[in-house]
Amino acid sequence: MLLPALLFGLLLGTAAPASAHAVLRSSDPADGTVLRTAPRQVTLTFTESVGLLTDSFRIYDPGNRRVRTGPAGHAPGRSDTARVSLPARLATGTYTVAWRVVSADSHPVSGALTFSVGKRTAAPVAPPDPAENRATTALHTIARYLAYLSLALLLGTAAFVAYCRPPATAHLRVPALAGAATLLVSSTALYLLRAPYEEAAAPTTAFSLSALTHTATTRPGVLLLARLALLLLAVAGATLLRTRRLRLPRRATLGTAAVLAVALALTWSASDHASAGIQVPVAIVSSTLHLLAMAAWLGGLAALLWTLRHTPEPAGLPVSVPARFSRLAFVSVTVLVVTGVYQSWRGLGSWQALTDTTYGRTLLAKLAAVTALLLAAACSRTWTARLTRAAIPASASASARVPEPATGPPLPDLPDRPDLPDRPGLPEAPAGPPPAPAVPLRLLRRSVLLEATAAVLVMALTTLLTSTVPGRAATESARTTAAPAAGIPTASVTVIPFDTGAAGGRGKVQITLDPGRVGTNSVEAVIYGPDGGLAAVPELRVTLTLPAQRVGPLDTKVTDRGGYWSAPAFTLPLPGTWTMKATVRVSELDQVTVSAPVRVTR
Repeated sequence: MLLPALLFGLLLGTAAPASAHAVLRSSDPADGTVLRTAPRQVTLTFTESVGLLTDSFRIYDPGNRRVRTGPAGHAPGRSDTARVSLPARLATGTYTVAWRVVSADSHPVSGALTFSVGKRTAAPVAPPDPAENRATTALHTIARYLAYLSLALLLGTAAFVAYCRPPATAHLRVPALAGAATLLVSSTALYLLRAPYEEAAAPTTAFSLSALTHTATTRPGVLLLARLALLLLAVAGATLLRTRRLRLPRRATLGTAAVLAVALALTWSASDHASAGIQVPVAIVSSTLHLLAMAAWLGGLAALLWTLRHTPEPAGLPVSVPARFSRLAFVSVTVLVVTGVYQSWRGLGSWQALTDTTYGRTLLAKLAAVTALLLAAACSRTWTARLTRAAIPASASASARVPEPATGPPLPDLPDRPDLPDRPGLPEAPAGPPPAPAVPLRLLRRSVLLEATAAVLVMALTTLLTSTVPGRAATESARTTAAPAAGIPTASVTVIPFDTGAAGGRGKVQITLDPGRVGTNSVEAVIYGPDGGLAAVPELRVTLTLPAQRVGPLDTKVTDRGGYWSAPAFTLPLPGTWTMKATVRVSELDQVTVSAPVRVTR
């Protein structure tokens, strides 16, 4: 019943400023422009504040040689603007600028652009800027997933023990300690891998002193250190209480645990998508509640499964345990839906982004997994209700009064018969309440196991979402950009993202129409790979259609010129909003067609 509300919330998306993952808003010089005189510096303006790395800018001259530049820095009072100084003299030709920065939500982003001095020349393929190191990225992703999973196990087990009050025979100390230990190890790994992840370096550089000290000066590094300190403080406190055999009052214990849980959740929400973009305070509160509700439901689910597996006899598990967890899960799902609606609106911004962006498609996959999870939860709730109903007559019979013979003369002896009870003339009193039926408990175990399996998939998709560019940011990066530059009028530059669905099949195609007006134009296309560096593809086709006048499609007939595609002369007969379509083939089997509007003036 709550899923339609989540889907309805996606309808609320409207055009708004980008949310999370820094996107290049503008550049000076603008991408694809031709300047009469050489610029003194390159300035990039992003949609949010960015952090700079030791090698944030890599600039290559027309001969594919790296240009010596000054150190990168921010513009005065502008944390969202990065700039680097250029040499006093630059040769005539086309220059390539490859950049890499860290967005405010802790994710590194990269890209490239070109500008020309005097005239445009064929820009050779520059050595790629630091591409993602696969080993570092894989280890970082695994550590993030284990951190989410262990947090849910730790907090969910604590919530299950505090609210559901399982029997002591459940031995829930084991999953709690496993969650705490895994969270400690994974958070340590995330801290060590932070610098290599930002710099796209090998994992072996994680232990260098410069990398460790640099991470300690960044916000993600500080939050990871805070998470480790909270965990060590909790472990030390629990060990001290256990060794001295001290017991705190229940309210003090619950209050301390709640504060610790909120503080741990904040170390995530203050460093991920919620920490940048629109409505940051509301987003951080929503993300924190979302994470706590997820932990209470999915971690509590693991604790319930552990309890069921260690309670072989039906009579050994009080019916109140699954009944209480059913109520806890319902409240958690309600919080998840409310916060999920808000976060989906904030991350997507439009219905189109739901299907046209990787973030939207991943969100759809997560919704499908959550649907399966809710169906399994409904089955668990059904078996829980059956166990509760079965326990009611049992408890009633336990308190029923056993009939006794009335006073009077003794009853006559009856002959012994094997089919009669031992006490002559009286039925044998029941020894106790009948056990609850074993079938619902067995089915409850199975449905909870299905829930746990779906929960693992949900956690994996959640980890993937946190490292994917949100729909708002992806949509903004695909918009056509054209900025005036001093000297020669700018060309029309269109950037269209594509995704074939295959491994390494993501990227964007940048198409330049020069001068972007009615008449003869030159067409130049450059392909950027998933790491933001220049990439080569076996085939590219670019066409333009003017739907309002029923003109087209007109094939530009671009050809591969060794690193870029171009057509020296292409005629646009009419002004208007044309639809530019690019068919990109990245392998023998994988290709995709993407489109974007292009404004053509007289």
